[in-house]
Amino acid sequence: MYAIVEIAGQQFKVTQGQQIFVNRLHEEEGSKVSFDKVLLIGNDGSTKVGAPTVAGANVEATILQHCKGNKIIVFKKKRRKGYQKSNGHRQYLSQIKIESITE
Repeated sequence: MYAIVEIAGQQFKVTQGQQIFVNRLHEEEGSKVSFDKVLLIGNDGSTKVGAPTVAGANVEATILQHCKGNKIIVFKKKRRKGYQKSNGHRQYLSQIKIESITE
């Protein structure tokens, strides 16, 4: 069984027991969260597509940890002008584990 669910503004394809990184959630580490914006549920060849969400569907997850992503370097340069600028960014992430998918 799998589901396509919207978490923190992004869509993810999730299965039970899967661990994923999502944009930082405001809940504490170790707490349980529930996502009700389930867009699609697939189960052994049958698929339920929501319009826009599947009614009564729910995805339960546990927050494992809050962390930062890999550093991304942004480098800008204009040739022959003596202009160059370097900037770095690390995205704040939350690692969650999908506990259950219900229809």
